[in-house]
Amino acid sequence: MSANPVQPNPVHPDAVTPAATTNPPAPTTGPSVLNASRTTATAARVLRQLRHDPRTIALMILIPCLMLVLLRYVFDASPRTFDNIGASLLGVFPLVTMFLVTSIATLRERTSGTLERLLSLPLGKADLIAGYALAFGALAVVQSALATGLAVWLLGLDVTGSPWLLLLVALLDALLGTALGLFVSAFAASEFQAVQFMPAVIFPQLLLCGLFTPRSAMHPVLEGVSDVLPMSYAVDGMNEVLRHTDMTATFVRDVLIVAGCALLVLGLGAATLRRRTA
Repeated sequence: MSANPVQPNPVHPDAVTPAATTNPPAPTTGPSVLNASRTTATAARVLRQLRHDPRTIALMILIPCLMLVLLRYVFDASPRTFDNIGASLLGVFPLVTMFLVTSIATLRERTSGTLERLLSLPLGKADLIAGYALAFGALAVVQSALATGLAVWLLGLDVTGSPWLLLLVALLDALLGTALGLFVSAFAASEFQAVQFMPAVIFPQLLLCGLFTPRSAMHPVLEGVSDVLPMSYAVDGMNEVLRHTDMTATFVRDVLIVAGCALLVLGLGAATLRRRTA
């Protein structure tokens, strides 16, 4: 007597198998929240690359010092003139050099494809921009400290206020130059174009910041334009340290404006960051 074979239970077409209940894969887009570990890792990578580029390090750290030495002996017969403009240039030189180096270095990352590979990882634009700012900011600390120490203690720059306040403004100027360099690199297609942004971004600020003539003596239209340029407040902050023994309310206002402009431009740099150059 033969037994009937056991028939398998039919599977309903709408039934869900256990494999189908697994969670869907996570999206591959980069994170949008700033992460400290990703930011510091990016900064460490940038510093390792710069360590193998002595010419860039020399441009960032030594050139401002050499310019101050040159300026001191240009006005060798008139030390008071050096005192009047030396403090202002102590903030201008770091801004200019950091702008040049940062804009070119960031553009090089994009044209070489490094930026596109980085953004394909779990790395957001904010992490990348903050990492660059942290790396170049560390170099800005060294640059500003050397330039300030050289001007005050070796070149005899006579300031009424504390040299530490000079260092603070010089550091903020260098960070502002870093932020501007990161921002304009998004609009350049080559390193030559990045350098071409300097006459458009830096030179107008240099002419209108009050370095050559008081801003109040300018044409009212130009004075109004200078009131919205961050370098004007950097020079004003240096002049406050030059003339006052204590920290004034005007100095605090100038420092906050420069720092706020740097943060604003960094945010714009993260918003306009592109993976590759068109």
